[in-house]
Parts: sequence; C-alpha cells; structure tokens
Amino acid sequence: MSAYECGTPPLKTTLFSALVDDAGLFPPTSMHMDEALARHQRDLDAGHPVLTHRFLCPTSRLDGLRRQAQQPRLIGLIVDTETLPDFSDLAVDFVESREIRPVPENVRLFVEVHPRKIVHVPHGVGLKVRCGGMTADAFPSVAELAEFITYCAEHDQPFKATAGLHHAVRHFDPSLGVDRHGFLNLVLAVCAAVEKRDPMRVLASTDVGELARQAREVPDETAERARRLLVSYGSCSTAAPIDDLKTLGLDA
Repeated sequence: MSAYECGTPPLKTTLFSALVDDAGLFPPTSMHMDEALARHQRDLDAGHPVLTHRFLCPTSRLDGLRRQAQQPRLIGLIVDTETLPDFSDLAVDFVESREIRPVPENVRLFVEVHPRKIVHVPHGVGLKVRCGGMTADAFPSVAELAEFITYCAEHDQPFKATAGLHHAVRHFDPSLGVDRHGFLNLVLAVCAAVEKRDPMRVLASTDVGELARQAREVPDETAERARRLLVSYGSCSTAAPIDDLKTLGLDA
C-alpha cells in the first residue's frame, strides 16, 4: 500500500536528497580501500537519492586511492596531512580542512570548527561541525549544536556535519555513556532555525513518531532553505541512514 493509499502524507524528498556522504574509510568501520570502493560502486549502481555518491578520502590515502582501477565519480578530500597535495587528476569537488587554505575555483572548501568557537570564513567557504567521535567528550551538547545551527541560519552559512550521526533519532550509546545526536534531529533542527525557532527542543527529542510527523509537515520553502545550509553529512555506513528512513516511513 502506498503512502497515498494509506492516508499518510507523502514525504518532501528535498529534506533528505543527497544528504549522506560515504565515509566508509573512517572509524568505526575503517574499511580497506578496495572494500570501501566496492561498496561505493554498489551504492552508485543502486542510485538511492539519499546518498550524495561522494567518496570521502583522507589526503594521506590518496596514493592508495590512485592505485585502484575503479575511481569514484565524486571525491571529498579530508585533509589530514600538513600540506594539501595535488589532486588535479581526481574528481574532487569538496575539501574539508581544519584551516582556511587555497583550493581550485571548482572545489568547495569546508573548515572544521568547534560549535562554540565559530570562525568567520570568506564568502563561498563552508563550515564543518563534528557531532561525535570515538569518545564521549567528542560529542557536542544539545546547547552547543543548537548555538552552531542558529549561527549558520542567521548568517546564511552553509555547513557539513561529520561523526556520531549513526542513526536517525537521538539515542543513548551505552558503550560510550553518551547520547548520540540523530541525523533526523539535525535536519529538523536546521528547519527550525531557518524559521527563526529555537532548534534545541528538536535536537533533544527522542520521540520517534513526533519527529517523523514533523518531517512530513515541513513546508517546501523551509526544506529548501534548510538543505541549502545543511549540505550533507559523512556516514561510515551508507545503509543505516536509508534503513532508518524506511523504518520511519520517510524513505526519499
């Protein structure tokens, strides 16, 4: 039975289209290069609209990427070397760095910042926020993340997110003893901010049904404005976001 037949409002695909970058090389999956590229190709063949089909690769592993016969269609470089190596032979469209550095005109730069230590960047440069990591202290609080989102909405500042967003809805991780942020919470928090509402409440919510309902009721204009701000986020699993959205009835 379709969403129309059962009376459920259809999802506005703008909210989740091209949301998830492929971070399979990064923890906790830490896949081998050939394994990560094989999964990436399977995702590309399937063509799910939630995925950006952008392959995230550290600059320290570019030589390993070049040795592979099969190359990604799009590459996001994560700078983990002192200098930015030449990548003119690769299909790079994003560079993510901890500092402002020159990049080619056809490449978009994102500078990683702490939610409470936002730096002003030149026009055209995006920000990058870390939503978690391998230890509890790597997770920003709801208040910190809300402050960052509000800043981006008020200054029309696009940003990317990374780390910690393993599932759609905020939940407790007993292995780290911390609440993990949910990517659905994040998307809806940006929607709240562009409507000049406080994003804290939706960031803190664990009410699955209410969050799904809110996602279906986001106005088109709000969804478009929110996704101009929230460019994408990196996920080591490309299946989990799709599976979560299907479970919630929000599959794009």
